Amino acid sequence: MNLGLFNRMNLKESSENKGMYSEWTSLSLMLQNNDDANQSVLEKFGLTTSKDVTLGVVRQLASNLGISQPAEPSPLVTDKEVQWCMEVLCFGLSLPLSEHEAIKDCVNVYCEWLSALLTPKICVPQPIVEDPNVYARKIIAHLHYLFIPRKDEGIDTINRQAVLCHRVLRTLQQIAHESKLLERETWEALLLFLLAINDTLLSPPTVKDDVADQLCERVLSVLFEIWLIACAQCFPSPPLWKTLRECCMNWRHRVALIEQWNRVNLVLTSKVLSFMYGPTFPELKIGDDDLITHGMSNDCIAQSWYRFLNTIGNPISLTKPEVISQTQKFLQFAISTDNVNDPCQHPCLQALPLIFLKAIKGIAGQVDAFLGVAQAIWWETVITGGCTTDKSKEAAPNQTSATYSPSPTPPTQRRLAKSFSVAPSSVSKGIPKSSLIGLTTSRSSVVATASAPSSGPSSTSSISSLTSFGPESRTPLAPGRPKCNSILHLFGEWLFEAAFLGCDLQHRQPHDQNKRNSSVLMESYSQPSSISDIPSLPSSLTIDKYESGKAEALGTLCRIMCAKKTGEEILPVYLARFYLAVQQGLKIAPNRECGETMVAILMNSSDLFRLDLDGVRVLVPVFISALEIVLPDKDLKLNSNVSKTELRRASIHLLSSMLVLPLHFQNVVIKDLINTGSSDRPCTFGQLKPRLMNLVMNALQIESDPQNTHMLLGSLFLCVQDSSIYEKVEQVTQPPTDTSSNLLSSASDTASTMSMASSYERSTSPEHFGPVDSYDLLPIDSAHALFVRATYLVCHRLISSWKTDLNVSLAALELLSGLARIHIKESARKLTDAMECKRAVKWLCDYIVYQCSRPPPAHSKDLHSTIVAAFQCCSVWLLEHPYLLRDKDCLTTVLEVAELGVSGTKSVGKPGENVKMKEQKELKPASMRVRDAAENLLTCILEQVGYFPNECGPESISSLLDEVALLQHCNSWPTNCTDQATAVEKFRYFVTEGSVVLALLEEPLGNDQDPQPTVTILIRGPFGRHAWTMQLRHLPRHRSGTKCHAPNPGRPVVMQETPLCPQVKQKYFPDSVDRVTQCKVDQSIPLLDTVIAQNEEINEDTNKLVQLIERQATVETNLAATQSNFVAQECTPPPVVHDFQTSRLFLSHFGLLSLGDENDEAPTLTALDSSAGDFCKDLSLLDHLSPRTCDTVHIFYVKSQQVDAQDIVNNVRTEQGISSYFFEFIHTLGWPVEVNKHPGWTGHVSTSWKVSPQESPVASRSTSYDGSTHVLYWADACAEIAFVVPSTIKPADPPSEQSSFNASIWYERSLSETSTTSKDKRALSLELDKQPVPPRRSGPRSNLHPFTNTKIMVVWLESFEDHLNLPIDDLLNSMTTGLERGAIIKSSEVLVIYLHLMASGLLRVHLQGPSGRVGLASPLVDGMVLSRRALGPLVRHTALNMARRRRLDSDSYQPPHIRRRLKIQEMVQKYKREMTKPELLTYLFSST
Repeated sequence: MNLGLFNRMNLKESSENKGMYSEWTSLSLMLQNNDDANQSVLEKFGLTTSKDVTLGVVRQLASNLGISQPAEPSPLVTDKEVQWCMEVLCFGLSLPLSEHEAIKDCVNVYCEWLSALLTPKICVPQPIVEDPNVYARKIIAHLHYLFIPRKDEGIDTINRQAVLCHRVLRTLQQIAHESKLLERETWEALLLFLLAINDTLLSPPTVKDDVADQLCERVLSVLFEIWLIACAQCFPSPPLWKTLRECCMNWRHRVALIEQWNRVNLVLTSKVLSFMYGPTFPELKIGDDDLITHGMSNDCIAQSWYRFLNTIGNPISLTKPEVISQTQKFLQFAISTDNVNDPCQHPCLQALPLIFLKAIKGIAGQVDAFLGVAQAIWWETVITGGCTTDKSKEAAPNQTSATYSPSPTPPTQRRLAKSFSVAPSSVSKGIPKSSLIGLTTSRSSVVATASAPSSGPSSTSSISSLTSFGPESRTPLAPGRPKCNSILHLFGEWLFEAAFLGCDLQHRQPHDQNKRNSSVLMESYSQPSSISDIPSLPSSLTIDKYESGKAEALGTLCRIMCAKKTGEEILPVYLARFYLAVQQGLKIAPNRECGETMVAILMNSSDLFRLDLDGVRVLVPVFISALEIVLPDKDLKLNSNVSKTELRRASIHLLSSMLVLPLHFQNVVIKDLINTGSSDRPCTFGQLKPRLMNLVMNALQIESDPQNTHMLLGSLFLCVQDSSIYEKVEQVTQPPTDTSSNLLSSASDTASTMSMASSYERSTSPEHFGPVDSYDLLPIDSAHALFVRATYLVCHRLISSWKTDLNVSLAALELLSGLARIHIKESARKLTDAMECKRAVKWLCDYIVYQCSRPPPAHSKDLHSTIVAAFQCCSVWLLEHPYLLRDKDCLTTVLEVAELGVSGTKSVGKPGENVKMKEQKELKPASMRVRDAAENLLTCILEQVGYFPNECGPESISSLLDEVALLQHCNSWPTNCTDQATAVEKFRYFVTEGSVVLALLEEPLGNDQDPQPTVTILIRGPFGRHAWTMQLRHLPRHRSGTKCHAPNPGRPVVMQETPLCPQVKQKYFPDSVDRVTQCKVDQSIPLLDTVIAQNEEINEDTNKLVQLIERQATVETNLAATQSNFVAQECTPPPVVHDFQTSRLFLSHFGLLSLGDENDEAPTLTALDSSAGDFCKDLSLLDHLSPRTCDTVHIFYVKSQQVDAQDIVNNVRTEQGISSYFFEFIHTLGWPVEVNKHPGWTGHVSTSWKVSPQESPVASRSTSYDGSTHVLYWADACAEIAFVVPSTIKPADPPSEQSSFNASIWYERSLSETSTTSKDKRALSLELDKQPVPPRRSGPRSNLHPFTNTKIMVVWLESFEDHLNLPIDDLLNSMTTGLERGAIIKSSEVLVIYLHLMASGLLRVHLQGPSGRVGLASPLVDGMVLSRRALGPLVRHTALNMARRRRLDSDSYQPPHIRRRLKIQEMVQKYKREMTKPELLTYLFSST
């Protein structure tokens, strides 16, 4: 006999029994003595005699009940008779189960007699009807014998006993629900009875398939249900509550207790939430609404809720088998069993890890309910289901059964414990189906496996499947949630104790003797020595088996802390405990696996560094170490059933909130949470930068999830942008000789920095990301090194992995566009920079080629969107790095890709293929959108690269000169005349190629006195308006300046005398011929005269010839005689000509006019009738169509708790009360411009793209950027954006006149359509059909608009929670741009960038808007934390990308140059002169 057991039982700590009931007496003794107090008198006689009496009496009484025959009045008419029969019935209920019929009759009699408390039946004796409460108390006490387990009974008899018990419980439930006659004494007797039967059944250790196992869940559910009814009808006294608590603590080895405890707690919590926080608070959806009667007052609910919450004592005791087993029943088991030395070795205790997990999950469920994020699907499994360790069931990942399967013993009429009602939304947002495996099986399997000593649940089996770390999509916190301190006051003690399970911190205290006592943090969290005192503790109950419950507690604590509101304070003691618990929970195991506690912390701490938690940054090193395990490992092994993608997403959220910390805090030392006495050098924030940078790179390299990749790309751009701006600032502020003190190279030399960044297993060598030669001199985390690595990595993955995903491709191209705009400081530039940029452009071109060459089935709108985005990205690279076009290979590559986009094929094909000339190619672009983007790139190369900004500045890529401005420089033009119609009359207008309008002015400008042929041209094309003045010169300017014009220069002086013409006698042969002696051969040729004389025909011809010669000689002689008297007139030069037909000369010289075009079907030159009425108006509309995209961002400042739109816009009217950082921020978005003098986009069409002649009034304040006088503006060669800070709520504008023209909607055409509509293979890429393309969409055309009306808001929040109540609909009235055209904008369509300044000086970002197919744009990511220096560029890039994505996704969007081209075509149709070629030439020769 083990005497230690008695000592432990007698001296056990009774602290759990102290508390609110400590001064009240428990009724436990009454429960234990219940058998003796209600013993039947028949117990005094022998069993045989008593049984015979009982069988006869009971059979007779049962015959009158109306079960087998009609009911008859009871023969019992006096109290004595009834009491005598009750003694018999009491004994009958204690008979062995072999007498099942007798026991059944006893149960039937008592259940019928209890109907006296409801509507008495005819078979109920009259004394019971007259005084039902007294007899009911006795009957209830007697029924206790039915529930007493019998020994050595078979499973069939046990099942029969369970059926009878169910009958009794149903009757008692009915009475409790419906009876109006119950007195307080009866209520207490009923509750004591339920406590007694529960204690009888549940206190002993669990034995498989006994009656307690069959009835466990049922009796508990009835106990709690009737107890709640009693709370409403007759609130239990404190002794009853104390007795309930003591009994429940004896049943804690039963899983059903915790399930029913969770059930009642959550039902009561839902009611508490409803009356504490009102109907707007998120409802805790459960199915046990009928568990609480409607008559229960709010005070009663609150009292019952708190008392039930403390019913099972401290849940942490579930981790201590020696405490759970310190009951009389367990002691009796240990004493009566030979091979058991200690009660804690009972096999049923092996379920404690599962029980503990369910208890913690119940607490977590209540915490989530108070936070407004409760997920019903989790708690359904916690309450109604158990876990199984059946490996065969766990191995079925596709198991779809989600219904509760009860034990087979209870009948089908048994009332199941209700569970949560799971809405479809909660199912889709819950934990993955695979994590529910094993949760929906019957509880009998739990008991079956728990009864075997070797089958205890482990942390890697069924328990991990029950652990939940967060839904797939996070539910927003309730705005009206309680403060964190309040929740921690309620649940903090239990959660902290659970979080510190297995943590031994006592050995650290001696190092801190001279400081404040830290026992408040550690004393109660060190593992009690009692466990170490029990060497015989089963291996399945060691402290590490409770890791799942510990992980749940840590996750719950993280959710509580992340629920902190702006300005809310959390007690330092809670923060210190939390930081210590997280630090312990993130300890890295020797095998570097990601344990359940680490998963729980990471999954629930996404917002931890986005809140102003005091001292939270002491956790940065341990979080980075944890992320180094999760993010770089592609094949991460997890013990818990949590989605690896969700874990990585939560980790990336944490990473994005820590990236700016190193450069923000720089050399600030990160202090240890507890002084360990270590001599290690303290770590600074700056030393963490290489690790963070490598985390981003490594995570991005292996990431496969699109959303995670999008977040990492935004984080990567933040790293490069922040480092670049930081180094620029450092270059200015740091002394040039003190470069070694720069944070980027601090702590040690480059080698040590490299080793620091490579401190974990994954290789971070430079060749892992890019060329080695880029890393020779600079630290690997410098802006230049990051730029090179980011460019290499993103381009590589774009080509290899991301090209098939629309959103990831767009995000990658947006990042590359942003990188192109980042210019690293000159000291960091290397000769390899040009090679890196060239490589990036080459990769972009390869990407375009690959996408265009995909088979026709793969061509879709999404594919073409990626190609268009790639063309735009390529344009940005060339504009920002114009030196790339000086490279022959780069220029060839870019032009070939532009050719591919325009025509669909390259002229230079694969090696060995013939070169296709332009005349031989058939135009088959991938789509019209792709062709438009390629044209844009080509024009950008020819017009903008190296020339932007021009003399007009970035505000305009077109010339600011128009007809009126040009004529004001002519001498013949009145000085003050500004009439456009009059000015247009001076010009001749032609259209060439159907898309370029030429306005020709033949009058020379007044500032040019040189009388050369001069023509001034205004060229209006798809890509803007340009002014040129041309002169026809025969000499260069530097040589033509010395000439003079003499009035009569005279004949030139002869340089020498004219030589005399000598008289020469013509000879046919040389003189030497006559001196040669003739021979006979010479005589062989006859003389001419001889030949003539011999041939008459020749003789006649000769005579005719002689006559002609004589006649001509006579004519010439007469002519010479006539001219001998004529005096030759002296030659003089013609007068100087000052009027030229320069229009004709220009058109002819430039090949636009020639005489050899008779065979052309359509003339290339068309004259326009500028005298038409609306010509000037259409010309102005054309000039008001910007060749660049235009966007508007409206900025608002929201003070704390402001919800009225008028108050919000009024904030900017005065600088008082507005953060100075807000004004600093808006000035980093762009530069201020004056609306009346600004030629670009101003945020509203009524004031854009024109310069008002009148002087604008001087603004009273320089900070007024509401669009009335000033706006903030930014532009590049392709886009312009205005930043407006509204100060008034404006009424809706009428439709803009500018946008009222009938513009055709531009749609994509398929390859086949393009090929069939193309008539001329040699058609220029910029030429469209002369007729506008008709829209294919049916319906009114007024609903289609060539602009995309994208509404973008930037909202500066003083309190982050105000983003939930922003009146977007009202603020839309202050965001009119004139492009709406009556379209109704919904608040859900508005893209919003929220910025919240934290106490640390950093800013938290929150993005809101419709994701759609193209998602939210980068580089800003929801939840990202930014520094002030990088805020402006990142917000600007994100706004531009948001608008660009919206345009990509719009079916009706027309690029700017297409809008201008269509407008020109419309003007051609309206104003062209129908002229033949001769008529056109005649028109050109005539004067204007």
